[in-house]
Amino acid sequence: MEYGIGMLSVVPMRAHTSDKAEIVTQLVFGECYEIVGQDANWLQIELAADGYTGWIDFKQHTPVSETYFREWKEARHPRGTELLRFVETPEQRIPVGLGSYLPFFDGEAIRVNDERYSYSGQASDPNVKPGLPYLLEIAKLYLKAPYLWGGKSVFGIDCSGFTQQVFGICGYQLPRDAYQQVEHGQEVHFVTQAQPGDLAYFSNEEGRIIHVGIVLEDQKIIHAHGEIRIDTLDHNGIYNATRKYYSHNLRIIKRVEL
Repeated sequence: MEYGIGMLSVVPMRAHTSDKAEIVTQLVFGECYEIVGQDANWLQIELAADGYTGWIDFKQHTPVSETYFREWKEARHPRGTELLRFVETPEQRIPVGLGSYLPFFDGEAIRVNDERYSYSGQASDPNVKPGLPYLLEIAKLYLKAPYLWGGKSVFGIDCSGFTQQVFGICGYQLPRDAYQQVEHGQEVHFVTQAQPGDLAYFSNEEGRIIHVGIVLEDQKIIHAHGEIRIDTLDHNGIYNATRKYYSHNLRIIKRVEL
């Protein structure tokens, strides 16, 4: 088998082997993967963190050894907590965004294979259990990030990419999609019992989970709808005061213990 790591700020992972194909998710900097297929100049990869698969352009592939890949999977890695910083060597400088993985970060540098890249920005500590204020602080760093189907970065993100990144920075690995994330946590039976940090899920007319957001204080919710924004949450769903309508129908609320 062959393995790789994201060495660009974000790399689109597509549903099919075409630059015109749907972006199903993104590979963020420092995230490892396994190559599970190839078609001409396209590589089908499976992300080590959540098992999600998609196709990337072979030109955006950076190989790592099997030993490094195994070490990466077994370790808990800090995540970048600033909107934009750089990792550097004397020869190159790579922009890394909020939520990027910082493999084997020792406070000064990360390690990719046997090469070290300096990093001087702020990072999460995977060995410290974060409190709720930290999670909400991280969530609000994404405010005004534009909506992008399949996105996981502050420069383009979707609803489940947002919740996955926020909880991932705080040390809890959620699956990629909302219908998968809803399987995690304990149900909160009434919206009046919801607490900040709970995950609220919303369904379409067929009852399928299609949206997720993070509950805030004062019956508010932060979620991706055109942008990362804060709206009102009640027993009906999300009320968008700007446009004066309910944008999403509430299905269930879950509480995940970090």
